[in-house]
Amino acid sequence: MTATPARSFLLGLIGTDLSLSRTPPMHEAEGLAQGHPTVYRRLDVLTDRLKERSLDELLSSALDLGFDGLNITHPFKREVLGLLDEVDPVATRLGSVNTVAIRDGRTFGYNTDVTGYARGLAEQLPDVSKRSVVQVGAGGVGNAIAFALAEAGVEELQIRDVDAARAAELAGNLNTATGTSIATGGGPDGVEDAIAAADGVVNATPLGMLSHPGTSFDTSCLTPDHWVSDVVYMPVSTQLLQEAEAAGCRTLNGTHMAVYQAVDAFEHFTGLAADADRMRATFYSLG
Repeated sequence: MTATPARSFLLGLIGTDLSLSRTPPMHEAEGLAQGHPTVYRRLDVLTDRLKERSLDELLSSALDLGFDGLNITHPFKREVLGLLDEVDPVATRLGSVNTVAIRDGRTFGYNTDVTGYARGLAEQLPDVSKRSVVQVGAGGVGNAIAFALAEAGVEELQIRDVDAARAAELAGNLNTATGTSIATGGGPDGVEDAIAAADGVVNATPLGMLSHPGTSFDTSCLTPDHWVSDVVYMPVSTQLLQEAEAAGCRTLNGTHMAVYQAVDAFEHFTGLAADADRMRATFYSLG
């Protein structure tokens, strides 16, 4: 009797500048480890073959070609909402989707940036005070971080950004979505004083990346009473985290969000529980 072939999975990532993403190898390695050949394609709209294709066309092509799921990144996380059959309540409130599962010809949207960050925070810093938190950065991933912090029970969230209007908009959206008034938004002036009076601070800006060295605030305001989180994961030990640890702070690096968003997405795509430790090992193996 011929054995039934193992189910295979076809996945993809739609966005721009995708060459350094570690998500494809994490998914491929996890699928193979569970006995399911998995192919994960980068669908970069800046390439010649895709630059004339709309998001709607790419999504339709993925359905026609039998994809099992797609990750969505910049600049399509908001645009994709209106193209999906169903959207998870968290992603609906956030107004942003980074994960699309395809089942029986229908599309289902989720935001695993939110769940991934929340999971890392709960695992690594389970007992820290969340009475007052300052988030520096309101663009891109900052949207998901703010919602994750609200869901984690933060009582007062100050969102600061070089674009004060963007920070105020995010704070307003968060308050509306959660039916609370926990968030306020503003510019960078006085951010160190705000941090000094807070329990924790999250860097949700690109500052700290290899291509954007530095910190998003003067770390001399940190004390051992603070906890510090950085969403940057290349390098793992950013300048901010190094200076925070030198000041005696507890820290959360960006790899936890990067890995757990992939763990949650894999489960949405395949219906299989992912091994977080194994996916983390793949992440670190990439240098």
